[in-house]
Amino acid sequence: MSADDRLVAVTGATGRQGNAVTRHLLRNGWRVRALTRTPDSKRAQALKGLGADVVRADFDEPDTLRAAFHDAHGVYSVQNPMISGIDGEIRQGIAVADAARDAGVSHVVYGSAGTGASDTGVGSWESKLVIEAHMRQLGLPLTVLRPMAFMELMTDRGYFPPASTWHVMPKLMGADRPVVWLSVDDLGAIAALAFAEPSRFVGADLTLAADVHSIEDCRAIWRGVTGKAPRRIPMPVWLFERIVGDDLIAMWRWLRTGSVPIDTSETLRILPTAVTVRQWLSAQQAPREPHPA
Repeated sequence: MSADDRLVAVTGATGRQGNAVTRHLLRNGWRVRALTRTPDSKRAQALKGLGADVVRADFDEPDTLRAAFHDAHGVYSVQNPMISGIDGEIRQGIAVADAARDAGVSHVVYGSAGTGASDTGVGSWESKLVIEAHMRQLGLPLTVLRPMAFMELMTDRGYFPPASTWHVMPKLMGADRPVVWLSVDDLGAIAALAFAEPSRFVGADLTLAADVHSIEDCRAIWRGVTGKAPRRIPMPVWLFERIVGDDLIAMWRWLRTGSVPIDTSETLRILPTAVTVRQWLSAQQAPREPHPA
C-alpha cells in the first residue's frame, strides 16, 4: 500500500470508539481524517494536535460524508443510538455506507455490537444488523467488529456506572451471569490491525472479548485493586429507564438467559496484548502524567 493510500476516514472521531481508532491509526503511521460535527471542540482539537486532519461532517448531510470520504482508502463507521435513537442510527449507518460506496472506499470497518443474532429484541443490536445487511448488499469490502461490553461501563461517567453497571444491570441480568469484556482502547487497536491487513480481515465478522467476568467478579476485582467496593446508587428500574430509555433494560433482561459467545481465544490471537478486567482497572488507578502546558 502506497503512502497516498494510507488514509482512513473515522466517523464519530471525538466519541469513545472513534477516538480510540483515530489514535491507534495515527500511532501506526496512517493519515487520519477525523470526522466530527464540532471541529472546534476540545476533543477534536486534541486529535488535530496528534496529527489528524479534523473535518466537519454530519451523518444527516450526505454531501459532507462524500466529501470527507474522497480519496480515503478506508472508513471506520460507528453510530450512537443513545444520541440519534434507533431509527436515526439506521439512517445514519446507511448514509455512511452509501457515501463509502460512492467514494469507492476500499475497506469499511464497522463498529457493531451484540451477538449477531436477529431475534434478541434488543433494538440497538438489531439496528446494526440492518446496517450490516445494507453494507453487504452494496458489496462493500467489510469487516464487522462486534464487542459486547466495554470495560468503560465500570468507570465512565457517561455510562452512569453507580446506578447502571453496579445496580440496575446485575439486578436485571443477574450478578453472577458471565459478561464478556473488552476495553475501548483495544477495540481501537484491533480496528487499526484490520485496516493494515485487509486480506486477513475483509469479510470477517468478529465477536471481540478479552476477558469474561460476572458483575460480582468485577466487584471483587475492583475491591482487590482499589481497596474498596465500587460506588453504588440504588435506583428503581422504572426511574433508570426514564433516564436512558428502554433499550438497555431490554438488553440486560435478555442477557439473563440469552446465549452469549464467551470464547476469548480469537480476540487474543488477533491482539495478544488485550487487557483483562484486572489489568484495565489497575491502569485506571495509575497516576496520570500531566498534560503539557
